[in-house]
Amino acid sequence: MNRKVSVAPMMDCTDKHERYFLRLISKNVLLYTEMIVSEAIDRGDRQRLLSFNLEEKPVALQLGGSSPKLLSQATKIGEEFGYDEINLNLGCPSKKVQKNRFGACLIKEPNLVADCLSEMQAKTSLPVTVKTRIGYDQVEDYEHLYNFINTLKATGVKSFIIHARKAMLGKFTPKQNLNIPPLKYEMVYKLKEDFKDLEIIINGGITSPLQAKDHLNKVDGVMIGRSIYHSPYMLADIEKEIFNNEDVPSRQEVVELLVKYLKEEVKKGTRVNQIMRHTLGLFHGQTGSNFWKRYLSENMCVRDADVKKVDHIMDKVKLNHVTQPVGQID
Repeated sequence: MNRKVSVAPMMDCTDKHERYFLRLISKNVLLYTEMIVSEAIDRGDRQRLLSFNLEEKPVALQLGGSSPKLLSQATKIGEEFGYDEINLNLGCPSKKVQKNRFGACLIKEPNLVADCLSEMQAKTSLPVTVKTRIGYDQVEDYEHLYNFINTLKATGVKSFIIHARKAMLGKFTPKQNLNIPPLKYEMVYKLKEDFKDLEIIINGGITSPLQAKDHLNKVDGVMIGRSIYHSPYMLADIEKEIFNNEDVPSRQEVVELLVKYLKEEVKKGTRVNQIMRHTLGLFHGQTGSNFWKRYLSENMCVRDADVKKVDHIMDKVKLNHVTQPVGQID
């Protein structure tokens, strides 16, 4: 599994439509689902929760939970659905997640986490990985982080994604937890120095291919979240600069391919806005990007969006591709 660059799991963002869209741009990055709670998989509509398009692969399933039994069951089901990796979320700091005893609050319970990971690995041949933070509340010393990773390593887990911020449990909103706690990349670099046999992937505050390349001199991989969601075509630069792949579609070609996908999905009952909401940032940084965002917001990101308007925007994109700078839509 190539984890050199991955797109972070993001709630309400990295659903199957977003992943399909991102895969049109990048052949090589590893994609992750939103966090799916093991209890939901046990009791809910598994097809709705877990189905995905094979074109998205490689794609990892991220699970949330603290029951070894339910997590192991969800892991087995995830493998049956065709995922390439199972990841355990130990980083989400939201109050709702804490109330249900999963996410970042589990950093306080390394032995329970170890039990979960052991049970998960016993039910699958897929790699089981961990996404966590450097600490929580007032606990952010390197010794604690080292001991936590060492405990989990003993279960056989070999890949760790480390968000280089601590989680402030119950004190900050999830959004604040993504910005206020300071980034401490050096702690993640030190983990790699001390655990040379582990795959250490760094996450948090990475906004450009240049930053990603710098981190890759010190760790095994980088995970990027919000920057990709708000400017998805950054993946084209990542393909070129990190994977040495020049065979990347233009923005217009991405739109054309996505429209074909959208029309097929609409036939299955998917709403236009469920797909097109993910493309607001496609022309980020280009002349006319505001026109693109406004047109989508007014016509395609509303619940009753008419699929016929997709053809209209395609005509605009094609016309302006010839006569105006990329992305100019008016």
